Amino acid sequence: MRNNASWIEARDLLLSLARKVDTERVPLDQCAGRVLAFDLLAGEDVPPFDRSAYDGYAFRAEDVLQAGKDHPVTLRLTETIPAGAVPALPVTKGTAARLMTGAKIPDGADCVINFERTEFTDDTVTVFNILRSGDNIVKRGEDVAAGTLLAPCGTVIDAGLAGTLAAQGVAQPLVYRQPVIGLISTGSEVVEADEAQAPGKIRNANRASFTALLQREGCKVTYLGLAGDETEQIARLITVGLGQCDAILLTGGVSVGDWDVTPAAMEMAGAEILARGVDMKPGMACAYGVAQGKLVLGLSGNPASALTNYCACALPAVRALAGRADPMPREIQAEIVNGFPKKSPATRFLRGRLQFSDGRVQFCAPKDQGNVVLSSTIGCDAFALIPAGSGPVQPGETLRGFLL
Repeated sequence: MRNNASWIEARDLLLSLARKVDTERVPLDQCAGRVLAFDLLAGEDVPPFDRSAYDGYAFRAEDVLQAGKDHPVTLRLTETIPAGAVPALPVTKGTAARLMTGAKIPDGADCVINFERTEFTDDTVTVFNILRSGDNIVKRGEDVAAGTLLAPCGTVIDAGLAGTLAAQGVAQPLVYRQPVIGLISTGSEVVEADEAQAPGKIRNANRASFTALLQREGCKVTYLGLAGDETEQIARLITVGLGQCDAILLTGGVSVGDWDVTPAAMEMAGAEILARGVDMKPGMACAYGVAQGKLVLGLSGNPASALTNYCACALPAVRALAGRADPMPREIQAEIVNGFPKKSPATRFLRGRLQFSDGRVQFCAPKDQGNVVLSSTIGCDAFALIPAGSGPVQPGETLRGFLL
């Protein structure tokens, strides 16, 4: 067991233990945010034929080599081709076909002119410009050529990928199943949000916060219950969760006080404790374990501490569990707007928001960064890191960090 590991060591340890869930096929209209479970190779060209970029006329470029304002060229129309129709006749010398945007280019034609640049009747079109072969034609395979890797396994399906899947005729893509994360709250002082708050009690903010955090990563959350500070009760909930979930996340009871029994409960439920405590602030108190090949993540009961530890150390493992090929948050560099007045003996994580000013990326950190100040996480979209051993940070200094 490791004690007081660095946050990077803890993150990499959890990431190494995350095992992808299995796969399933789901309808394309239910795939937003799901994770692709295969390499998507283009099975066909997109578009599958040369098509018109405009409503206009298709003809041979060589027929208008001498065209100009003082030397118009008039071509005879052979047919009108709507989008989705198949041309009936080839274009030959001195002829043109009227066609709509997206329509298939008829054989023999090698350029298109939009109708606004012409004069036309029901039977003819007159051209005043020289065109080159290929002008205003969307070539077969211009968007995607057959055999192209469109998206590797582990890509999150966004609007562009959903449309690309549809364009390839993939109506039920293979995706990773949504991981089921069992959530346990501990602490005899905690009551649920819909219960009366008696003296000495606090409402269960962690349940709501972590449900939202996990759902944002495409996970399903099973709330296993609220345990007090009894080892046996917490162990029982962990055991139930191991039978039906892909990982367990607990909040509370991971420090070193008399009532901090979560690590003992984890062991009672058969978990091997891998690490206790991380050298970071906030979020130092934690207990990471594994049972039946499943991660058991014990985090602080202090809301901001728990959230920070999760985002720094556990989030990549959760993403890897979901099948993502890119589990690591994107790193950033930004100027801190308001500075930070305290020393940082350990690596300090500042929660805040990014903004752009005069072409520069800036990081705005709420003034109160305390362990229990959940309200300062509202709208948080990034963390900035102050290296261990640093003194106060001045406004305008550049800090590394990562996006959420």
